[in-house]
Amino acid sequence: MMDIFKLKRLGIFAGGVLFGTAGIKILSSRDAKKVYTNCTAAVLRAKECLMKTATTVQENAEDILAEAQQINEERAAREAANEEETAEVNAGADEFKEVE
Repeated sequence: MMDIFKLKRLGIFAGGVLFGTAGIKILSSRDAKKVYTNCTAAVLRAKECLMKTATTVQENAEDILAEAQQINEERAAREAANEEETAEVNAGADEFKEVE
């Protein structure tokens, strides 16, 4: 009974070695190398496309940031001008009250 299990294990091992050897031969064949080359080329094209998209997004984000900063500067300038006008109006009102 033990001899059958030993032979079975030996057969499975030999089959695995044979299958592994055939797999290595298939994976290292010229056709497989062509497939690997084409896949690598496709990945490089995809990378290039993604980099272009990322650059465009980054440029747009920089433009948006610059415009937002400009809007905030203009708003701060308007608020400062409004505060000056309010101060002048209040000063004039104070003078008017003193004259009465």
